[in-house]
Amino acid sequence: MTKAKIMKVLMYIVLTIVSLISVFPLYWMLISATNKSVDVSRGALLPGTALIDNWKSLLSQSPVGTAMINSFKYAIILTILALVICSLAGYGFEIYHDKGKDAVMSILLLGMMVPFVATMIPLFRMFSSAKLLNTTIAVIMPTISTPFLIMMFRQSARSFPHDIIEAARIDGLNEIQIFFRMFIPTMKSTYAAAMTITFMNAWNNYLWPKVILQKEETFTMPMLVANLTEGYVTDYGVLMLAVLLCSLPTVIIFFLLQKSFAEGITGAVK
Repeated sequence: MTKAKIMKVLMYIVLTIVSLISVFPLYWMLISATNKSVDVSRGALLPGTALIDNWKSLLSQSPVGTAMINSFKYAIILTILALVICSLAGYGFEIYHDKGKDAVMSILLLGMMVPFVATMIPLFRMFSSAKLLNTTIAVIMPTISTPFLIMMFRQSARSFPHDIIEAARIDGLNEIQIFFRMFIPTMKSTYAAAMTITFMNAWNNYLWPKVILQKEETFTMPMLVANLTEGYVTDYGVLMLAVLLCSLPTVIIFFLLQKSFAEGITGAVK
């Protein structure tokens, strides 16, 4: 066996081991959801027979349906608004480029360095004064536009052919029509990547909803999962089933859009 073949075999062995290590937490989560709490504590690695019991117990302890609906509502509304606002901003920063906009963009990028916890208390006081606690607006407003997404769309707009814009203007299209009819269809992969990132962040968001949402009927899935760990005894089978339900939407979204996600991150334009 040649040296090249040996290196190739070793590479595949290493990649296989790393892949198994990466997949194991997902496997353990799935297996634990079918086992009793005592079996999970013992480290059971084979499927159990307690899935139905865990499901009944979860439904009796928490409003899973309401939490699911709330999470989907917040995530979908935030994703749609964020894509429209951030893509418009990124498009404007690049297509109507000047030094002033570069300065504004630099300030926005500096904002990425400020941790959210530093602004959380002022935001809470602001929404509380406006009597917007326990509302959808309060949940989505702080993250409806992010410097990262604006920067992402601005970078993608740099590869957008300016000749198309000039031709569209000659044909009589206004700037809004150019954006919606020309830019958006061309940047499908970028929108898919941005949608994946935004939806996953919105779905998994825990800290801000925990602060701003105080009624049980407004709770999200991450908040429901956190509540299952409170108390003197934790049923790990029920907990892992809730974690599994909370993870499924983001996993499905990512696998459905993984090709477009990769193209969007690399800035591919088709």
